Amino acid sequence: MSQIPPLLGDGRGRYRVHIVGNSGAGKSTLDAELASILDVPFIPLDSLFWKPNWTPSTPEEFQDKVTQRLTEDEKGWVVDGDYASDIGDVVMERRTDVIWLDPPFLLYFPRLVMRTLQGLIGVKNNCPPGCRETLAGVFLSKERSILYWTITHHSPVRRRESENLQRWDVHAGGNMRRIGGWGTELRAWKQAVVAMVRGT
Repeated sequence: MSQIPPLLGDGRGRYRVHIVGNSGAGKSTLDAELASILDVPFIPLDSLFWKPNWTPSTPEEFQDKVTQRLTEDEKGWVVDGDYASDIGDVVMERRTDVIWLDPPFLLYFPRLVMRTLQGLIGVKNNCPPGCRETLAGVFLSKERSILYWTITHHSPVRRRESENLQRWDVHAGGNMRRIGGWGTELRAWKQAVVAMVRGT
């Protein structure tokens, strides 16, 4: 039985990768790294959805923006985020690979807290263009707090993606794989992608 490659692609050297997982799991970081390895655009859906001052795009606006970005480079893309309720199957019907980042909560939540605090004091802004974290938004608003969202969505996201993995598992002929653990599995997978791209 032949070994499954780290990315499937479309069989013609094009890779359209969709990275999913809970907020703070490391999607955007992997998005940028993988896009650099593959030499394709990285497309963070948060940046397309949110307009300045945390104004959400309408579903029509959002779908148009996502569709435009997905068709800009014929070599492929790397997308992070879900937003299926807003854009339907726009990403799903085009993707060749799905990567579910599923690190332990105790690993990624402290990193998210640090990242959020850095944003609050102006050291590093990880928000979409024209948006900033505020004390009230982070600590007093259930609707705006990325920390509250991450805590309350850890289990629902795991259930959803576990169900998706049962349907689309790469080991059962699908195009989805789960990467969990404390970092070793992710590092090994990225090394395998680099080796694949280099043809080694």
